[in-house]
Amino acid sequence: MSESPSLIGRQRAAGDPRTLGLALGRAGRRAVHEHLLPSADWAAVMDPAHRGHLARMADTTRRHFPAIWAELEGLAEGLGLALESVFAWNCRGDLLASVPDGCTTLVVPGKRPLIAHNEDGLPCLRGHCFLFEARLRQGGGFTAFCYPGSLPGHTLAITRGGLVQAVNNLRLRGVSPDVPRMVLGRAVLDQPGLDEALALLRRHPGSGGFHFTLAAPGGGRIVSLEFGGGEVSVRPVEAPLVHANHALHHRRGLASQVITASSADRQRRGEALIEAGILAPLAILHDRQSAGLPILRLDPEDPDHENTLATAVFEPGPDGVAWRLYDRPDAAPVHAGFHPRHPAG
Repeated sequence: MSESPSLIGRQRAAGDPRTLGLALGRAGRRAVHEHLLPSADWAAVMDPAHRGHLARMADTTRRHFPAIWAELEGLAEGLGLALESVFAWNCRGDLLASVPDGCTTLVVPGKRPLIAHNEDGLPCLRGHCFLFEARLRQGGGFTAFCYPGSLPGHTLAITRGGLVQAVNNLRLRGVSPDVPRMVLGRAVLDQPGLDEALALLRRHPGSGGFHFTLAAPGGGRIVSLEFGGGEVSVRPVEAPLVHANHALHHRRGLASQVITASSADRQRRGEALIEAGILAPLAILHDRQSAGLPILRLDPEDPDHENTLATAVFEPGPDGVAWRLYDRPDAAPVHAGFHPRHPAG
């Protein structure tokens, strides 16, 4: 483990959805009030022009995902903010084509599969993010990397059943959302396996854009899943793959999306490293040698206003998932362990 103080805290909670949300809110309250509320990103999401979309998504969430709505109610209480504002913040990627949620994912399938992920977000949130270990009263649970003010399920996570999730932002244009993509990401963490997660997302395709890497419990199948704007595209991962922040196989995304210079450069550089036979996760995700913008993002002047806040490496196997989490390059992991699989949920 790193000898430096960890920049990523650890929180635990158990109980019903509202109790989990309350714990999330309390853990992130100070950072949200100090860093998010005064930000231009917060102001853009709270624009009254979004009221119609938000009303529709709130109705869909209450009807189809009542437990997550209760979690949002607890989150708002813990943050000391109005539910309407907290819900809007958790819809940011559905309301705006470009938000500061980056990330790069590496997948190496095979007998000893590996999923590794850079979590890139607002530089001001460095030191305020945390691992959240949740146990639900009715069974199930997960461990997820969390941003202050946000639901789990849109970054990186392992469920109690052994499903691994790594998430990348897609900047789709012209989306008229019916359900928040972050609600869908959170709902995936309640699914017992990969097939159930895929079925859930296919039932609710009308959201903003995300790319999910999902690894089945027990070290089985791994899929690359791009969704949003009414379409779900699923591809099995059968060869090493890197994915940045633009769609690679989602037809609507390929036709109309924002591809930033950073996303294009990270995708190009990651593919070049794989082509050169380099598959070690940190050699790719902590790479800073690109002729363009780097995979490891440490520049306070990053053009997408994102920095790498954490790097995770997951190694799923029949009995569970070995994992480690880094908060900075050239250092030992700050958290690591083995997440045993609980097939019964």
